Amino acid sequence: MCEQSKSTDLHVYFNMKQGNQRLGRIVMALYASEVPKTVENFRRLCTNENNGAGATTGVPLHYKGCPFHRVIPDFMIQGGDFSKKNGTGGESVYGGKFKDENLSATGRLKHQGAGVLSMANSGSNTNGSQFFITLKSTPHLNNKHVVFGRVIEGMEVVREIEKTRVGAQDRPVTEVYIEECGQLPGPPGGGTSSEKEKKRKRSDRDSDSDSDSSDSSSDLERKKKKKKKRKSKKEKKDKKSKKDKKRKDKKDKKE
Repeated sequence: MCEQSKSTDLHVYFNMKQGNQRLGRIVMALYASEVPKTVENFRRLCTNENNGAGATTGVPLHYKGCPFHRVIPDFMIQGGDFSKKNGTGGESVYGGKFKDENLSATGRLKHQGAGVLSMANSGSNTNGSQFFITLKSTPHLNNKHVVFGRVIEGMEVVREIEKTRVGAQDRPVTEVYIEECGQLPGPPGGGTSSEKEKKRKRSDRDSDSDSDSSDSSSDLERKKKKKKKRKSKKEKKDKKSKKDKKRKDKKDKKE
């Protein structure tokens, strides 16, 4: 398990699209043990578990079809406004806004490196549904925005979005949006589907290696037995030749 991962992490995904072009999948690990309320809000917006309209927006509480409305190269990409789709809307699954959770900026909860998943806000305790993904370290956001996860697969998709052409207010000229989203199944110990596949392949390779090793040992053992058998036959033959020679010498003496 990598340094950034914990067995309590949950995994969700976005299948991204720009215009008619599919960009690929972004998989994110959510830090459920450190910021459970923030993670649950994001997770349910990915899965549409609320299955109904938001209390303040009146639209489904779901990220499907939601755009990344703000792209700033070498800084971050922002999305999550599923109601107005311009950065002025959205709401949490709890109704409206909810309070900041764990702004300690310790351990994994820092804006360190690219791929950090963090809540967008308009000041203290104004978390709704909007979020951003960092494109580099942004330490000036520590203690101001709640970090609740990290991109663990598909960072190349994030970089592709970073390169998109933008217009006024950093909005992509061709809309970049979430075509599908949801939660990935996983064992209690965590791990994405592709990680499990990698482990399975490693296990298969190890099994093949053990099998090859076993076959090699068997071959060696068979060779040893053959060699021993040949040696034994030769010794018997030599012994017989000696006896025959001895008898012949004895006979010659008598004559």
